[in-house]
Amino acid sequence: MSVTTYTVTGMTCGHCVSSVKEEVGEVAGVTGVEVDLETGRVEVSGDAPEDAAVRAAIEEAGYQVASA
Repeated sequence: MSVTTYTVTGMTCGHCVSSVKEEVGEVAGVTGVEVDLETGRVEVSGDAPEDAAVRAAIEEAGYQVASA
């Protein structure tokens, strides 16, 4: 299992966190998503989920990936 950290911009509340967790959680291979609202850090764990798919899920939730 691997853990990848993303920095996400634009999240301002608990609903934002829930949206990101829901979208990223649906990506194939993802087994866990931890979001820190204050820092914008999103840690994605799983069995090698595709980076592009995780980034697309974050954007689908309405937020931007600042860096990986």
